[in-house]
Amino acid sequence: MDTLSIDGIRVAVRLAGDSHRPALLLLHGFPSSSVSFRNVIDGLAQDCFVIAPDLPGFGHSEPIDPPSFAGFADLIERLLQRLGVARFHLYLHDFGAAVGLHLATRSPGRIRSLIVQNANAHESGMGPAWADTKAYWQDPTPERAAAATTHLTRAGTRDQYVGGVPDDIARRIDSSVWEEDWRVMSLPGRIEMHRQLVLDYGQHHARFGEIADCLARWQPPALMLWGRHDVFFELAETLSWMKALPRMEAHILDGPHFLLETHAAECAALMRDFIRRCERAAGTAA
Repeated sequence: MDTLSIDGIRVAVRLAGDSHRPALLLLHGFPSSSVSFRNVIDGLAQDCFVIAPDLPGFGHSEPIDPPSFAGFADLIERLLQRLGVARFHLYLHDFGAAVGLHLATRSPGRIRSLIVQNANAHESGMGPAWADTKAYWQDPTPERAAAATTHLTRAGTRDQYVGGVPDDIARRIDSSVWEEDWRVMSLPGRIEMHRQLVLDYGQHHARFGEIADCLARWQPPALMLWGRHDVFFELAETLSWMKALPRMEAHILDGPHFLLETHAAECAALMRDFIRRCERAAGTAA
């Protein structure tokens, strides 16, 4: 793990592989950190320069004030500049999609490909469980904030990993991962940061139309890796992604929202094959 100072903010990042190889930016989701990628980084680094940051306020990175996904994207942009990375493959998961799709819509030509792993960018992915959160976005009263943030507890953190997941799959998930997430979330000021991020996710939701327009024009090479036992994003989201990107390669696996906790080897192999094909196609086109 490396630690860099970006605009005075301490940013923790896992770097692996030859910096002359195609870059791969791995963006994690809530409530985790770059530890999400611990079981795939070594394999991916055989083909790529892997960059897996802890988003601000997650893992070992310092928070920013005010916390926002656009602000996270600005910081990641400056991290890429520090590393000399102009173009990159982009992995999106959960909150990472709200960050990465800022980068993508700002400058699609920089993105070599998209890898979508349980990442939401369509209304179809937001089922009845989002009702309290949507109400909070519309009218952020203290009462609605409380209803929309009931998951910001130790039990709620655990449920991000195993809630609604079949027992045999849940048993494959290392509990120390979510225990560490909760330790970080319990640091001074972090629960309030997460409340603000829940509200700011409404800005990501408001950008769905802009994102759809960008994808329609752009049509990047894309790979989907999806854990079907995701209680946060409806399975219909997968069809929306495939309609938006008709040439997307899609794999729906018998796994949870945190798919890399249970299917790391399968996902790493699929990503390596996909990136190699993208690079060969790019070389042929050039």
